Amino acid sequence: MPETPETKPLKATLNLPVTQFPMKANLPQNEPARLKQWQDDGLYAQIRAARAGAPRFILHDGPPYANGAIHLGHALNKCIKDFVVKTKTMAGFDAPYVPGWDCHGLPIEIKVDEQLGRKKLEMPPTSVRRACREYAQKYVDLQSSQFQRIGVFGRWDNPYKTMSFDYEAHILETFYEFYEQGFVYKGLKPVFWCLHDRTALAEAEVEYEQHVSPSIYVRYALTSDAATIAPELAGKPVYTIIWTTTPWTIPASQAVAFNPTMEYVAVEASTGVYIVAEELLSSVIVHCNLLSGANPAEPASATDVVARFPGAKLDRTTFKHPFLDRTILGVLAEYVTADQGTGAVHTAPAHGVDDFQTGKRYDLPELQYISHSGHQMNTGGQPYEGLALFDSNPVITELLRESGALLSATKFEHSYPHCWRCHNPVVVRATEQWFIGMETPMPGEEGEPPTTFRQRSLDAIKQVVWDPAWGEERISNMIATRPDWCISRQRIWGVPIAVFLCDRCAHPLNDEKINASIVELFKKESADAWYKHEPADLLPAGTTCSACGNHSFRKEMDILDVWFESGSSWHAVLDQEEELDFPADLYTEGGDQHRGWFHSSLLTSVALRGIAPYKKVATSGWTLDEQGRAFSKSLGNGVDPVDIAKRLGAEIVRLWVASVDFREDVAASENLLQRVGDNYRKLRNTFRFLLGNIHDFDPATNAVKFAEMEPLDQYILARTAELDAKIRKAYDEFEFHRAYHALNEFVNTDLSALYLDVLKDRLYTFAPNHKARRSAQTALWRIAEALTRLVAPILSFTADEVWSYLPKAEGREASVHTALFPDLAEIVPGNESTVLADWQQLLGLRSVVLSTLETLRAEKVIGKSLEAEVVIRLSSEFQPALSAILRKYSSALPELFNVSAVEVSLVEAEGHSSDPIIDAAASEQPKCERCWRYVADVAGNVSYPTVCLRCAEALEAIAFPPYASA
Repeated sequence: MPETPETKPLKATLNLPVTQFPMKANLPQNEPARLKQWQDDGLYAQIRAARAGAPRFILHDGPPYANGAIHLGHALNKCIKDFVVKTKTMAGFDAPYVPGWDCHGLPIEIKVDEQLGRKKLEMPPTSVRRACREYAQKYVDLQSSQFQRIGVFGRWDNPYKTMSFDYEAHILETFYEFYEQGFVYKGLKPVFWCLHDRTALAEAEVEYEQHVSPSIYVRYALTSDAATIAPELAGKPVYTIIWTTTPWTIPASQAVAFNPTMEYVAVEASTGVYIVAEELLSSVIVHCNLLSGANPAEPASATDVVARFPGAKLDRTTFKHPFLDRTILGVLAEYVTADQGTGAVHTAPAHGVDDFQTGKRYDLPELQYISHSGHQMNTGGQPYEGLALFDSNPVITELLRESGALLSATKFEHSYPHCWRCHNPVVVRATEQWFIGMETPMPGEEGEPPTTFRQRSLDAIKQVVWDPAWGEERISNMIATRPDWCISRQRIWGVPIAVFLCDRCAHPLNDEKINASIVELFKKESADAWYKHEPADLLPAGTTCSACGNHSFRKEMDILDVWFESGSSWHAVLDQEEELDFPADLYTEGGDQHRGWFHSSLLTSVALRGIAPYKKVATSGWTLDEQGRAFSKSLGNGVDPVDIAKRLGAEIVRLWVASVDFREDVAASENLLQRVGDNYRKLRNTFRFLLGNIHDFDPATNAVKFAEMEPLDQYILARTAELDAKIRKAYDEFEFHRAYHALNEFVNTDLSALYLDVLKDRLYTFAPNHKARRSAQTALWRIAEALTRLVAPILSFTADEVWSYLPKAEGREASVHTALFPDLAEIVPGNESTVLADWQQLLGLRSVVLSTLETLRAEKVIGKSLEAEVVIRLSSEFQPALSAILRKYSSALPELFNVSAVEVSLVEAEGHSSDPIIDAAASEQPKCERCWRYVADVAGNVSYPTVCLRCAEALEAIAFPPYASA
């Protein structure tokens, strides 16, 4: 509007937006204040009270480990859970959230060991455990504050912790159920053993990384009659060759395994006759540099084969150990393959699962030469006595060379098992451990024959909804192939395997009444009770060993696997809490939990309840940088969610989580989060516009019924209803990224680019109480109400702030977080499909009109669109539907096209195009100095000679003083 003395005062008459909603978010400052207000108001308790009696939806929280501050993966996980809980709450469910922590285990104990140093050796177990408990509690408190800082709602004042007295008691109770039902046994078996942490590991605690090992080929001299294998070998010096990457196991070698059906050959070389698998002959010749017996200058070949025979011929042959005074037995085993090596497998029953089973079949001794700390022991004075396991490799290799048994020694890079806690290489070591038998007999499903624990678990997996679907196959494969579950650990910070062992014969005591008394003791004193009391104080007088009749007992001092602990949470939490239910509706964690918490929870639940503890499992991917690399300190590519919250705001972290498909690996970086921040500002500015333009709107007195609203307002509410349905569906399917993109598209396209831009004339220039303006405000109010509720699960701080500025309405909840999602009937009465169909054609026509206006603007015919008038010519015969729509919405067309006038002209069909013809020209009418339209009725009111009649009406409505034109 021109700045003239006469018109300048007219600016004050515009209904410009007014709002106290802050222009700048200042999220790092405002979020903590709002968080404190929630805590002071007891918002979580209010939410729970608001949904009391509603159908329940139970998301069971997988416990993060209480060791260090949270990282981005934690933030992703907790925000996803928060989105689920809040969307279910606002959909009308009673959806409590009880957070939890995994507090026992090696990482905490090792950290405490480092802090205590040598002092630990002089401390009683209870004092060490107290130090571990304090360490864990420190990080429970830290992580709790950090999760709350990023806006996660829950029962933070009373979470579950695996170290709480009750939880420890329920872990033991779960163990006793297994024990009493015959799932548990103690036995000597090869298990993964962490040399660094000096404890057994379960399959779930092992990950595979690249590792460089020694690669040696060693010959074993045949000592039995070679003629029994093949007559051609009579009288010849015969050897077999083994290949291994673990020279440290050679002292424990008891046998050489051959495949009974594989074809073997005896090939003559200059140093003797060697038995290897025929398929691997050429590879062995190269690796071992075997020279022909016929011509020592030439390498051996297939022409030097002396005999051929199946592996079965080698059963119970005997060989000499390469450097020890020991006979080595030839054995048969189906697991021997021709993939690599020689077809002859060195067998040490103490250091391999297959080896152990073969040793059982052939009654081989299970010689153990490796200590708990991973040092060679009981060697009879060998030069490797006392050496660390991997340090003994070169010494043993040299002994093989000196004895003439070493044929080749190189290096070999391969995938090797590592401890997932300390990331050091692990070994297989036969030790006495406690196991849960996967083949334990179990009753079948109703009407089905008996089955096994493994099969029952596989059947239970099929009853669960897996999201993504590949999760079912992944966990099924793990369950199908896993060995018996090793549940014992040789540490102190955990729940002890509270079993009494006979002092004389080591037979375990299994008495339900005694077991129940120990559970009650743990509830009163925690698991520390096992370390405080002697067996005689805990056992009833006269307790007798059922195996030997002895009366004295000792305590088992191994502790339970932490996966058993967390896997028992369905019993320790869901079974115990009145506000929770078993089975849970949802478990959601990262993909690694198929071998972890999903896995152990399934096994414990199937064994004791016959079903999975969850109805659905949703799996999230890994958090990576923009180049797809894992976050690491060395790369310096990490993104700290707490730092982001401090600098940019927790809403940016939450919006980032909503923007990605959590089922895939997701990228994050400072750059990406800044871009998310830009999107947040657009959303916030949209809310500011909505609030600013309803500052004088009272829903009780100013709201306009849908049927009486302006057509454009009806259309945008129909689109809002469509958005509501789309977002609600996305939320139901946990497709939060689809909700995010739908919201962005609506805000940027439907609101900013169309509705809010077109609406400004009506909002700013119409009389405050003009029905058309109140119609617009009604639409803005309903959009603001709907959007605030729809974004509340994601933008929890912002939605709560917007809610506080929205016009008060009767019966409206004090907090958006106790409200429900909007019903469609609150937005539109139900005829939105007709409105949307009409406007789809109108918006198509609008695009053509805007293109025409742009041509006029480029030709300098007009400047702003309001300077133009538009004529639409069309045939009612060729375009009957469009003709009817244009007649129906004729009054809305100038506003829609942002021009001063629109004329719709019907023409004869003959010679007319099937498409509408758009003509536009500069208006010849005078310009209204207030609304800038070019209309004929300017100066129609003598009191306001420079404005149109519509603006004059507005000026009279606000009692603006009459004025004279210049």
